[in-house]
Amino acid sequence: MTEHPYVSVVLPIRNEEKYIDATLKTVLSQDYPSEKLEIIIADGMSTDSTRKVVEKFVSENSGLKIQMVDNPELTVPYGLNRSINSSSGDVIVRMDAHSVYPSNYISRLVKALFALNADNVGGVVDTVPANDKLKSKAIAIALSHPLGVGNSYFRIGSNKIKEVDTVPFGCFRKEVFQKAGMFDEDLVRNQDDEFNGRMKNAGMKIFLIPDIVVKYFARDSFSKLYKMYFQYGLYKPLAGYKLGGIPTVRQLIPFLFVLFLFGGAMLSLLLKPLFYVYLVGVLTYLALLVGISVKLSFKHKHPLMFHLFWSFFILHFSYGTGYARGLVALALGQKGRFRKSSLSR
Repeated sequence: MTEHPYVSVVLPIRNEEKYIDATLKTVLSQDYPSEKLEIIIADGMSTDSTRKVVEKFVSENSGLKIQMVDNPELTVPYGLNRSINSSSGDVIVRMDAHSVYPSNYISRLVKALFALNADNVGGVVDTVPANDKLKSKAIAIALSHPLGVGNSYFRIGSNKIKEVDTVPFGCFRKEVFQKAGMFDEDLVRNQDDEFNGRMKNAGMKIFLIPDIVVKYFARDSFSKLYKMYFQYGLYKPLAGYKLGGIPTVRQLIPFLFVLFLFGGAMLSLLLKPLFYVYLVGVLTYLALLVGISVKLSFKHKHPLMFHLFWSFFILHFSYGTGYARGLVALALGQKGRFRKSSLSR
């Protein structure tokens, strides 16, 4: 490879007025040569001041090549595909407007991409609160804890570079999209997991680079958290169907939890001996949530127990109910029913 291949940063956004300026400033601060860099922003027809913020940034930084393309479908995969098709780079780096990146983010990932002979590489996500409120802090903690997100290495971290099934955002060789195809536009959510699954099925390599840490701003309310993880669960069955199987068993756990919660309640009404089994199961789960919430509250030295309890429960319940709804939609052939969901994450 050349020392600095031409890199195209693709950035799908919608209504990100609170975060887009900070994200663009971290792109501006990259130590990668600016003459070897372009930024393509796919705007999902933002209705807030996002476009004005971007236009102001562009006018103040004329030395950086930035172009904006419209994303009339309002979805992440459509925006990504339109950006990639408009790109000139040999390497595609996806970024997210809810995040800020270290100054060596692009250079470190590009170096790792070629040094490891990889097809996609990515860093670790450090989920941070959207503001100083206790609820926001609790949500961020839950999204970084195994009880909330399982053993996702890019969320809970790793002590070494390792080959994985998926990474956040991603730094890809351009030819990957010629070999594996583009992002699946049926998948409003989980399009990155499905794409990485397609790559793995084709024998391509994906590596996690744990010393690259991206700060990701968590949702600041329970309603936003519920909506986000309901949609993640909703599209998982379709993503699995397209890949020809379930990539990981852990994605079934929230669904099985919801199945136990509702199915167990109904069965215990019909078969009274099962009531005590069901009760023990529910109480064990609640005790686990309370115990870990109390422990984390002491660890972080904030009165977070109540908010942590609900953060964990919402993560499990929303993902599980979304997954159940996704299974029903898939069984009824409603694969495209939810494509009008918002791009906003």
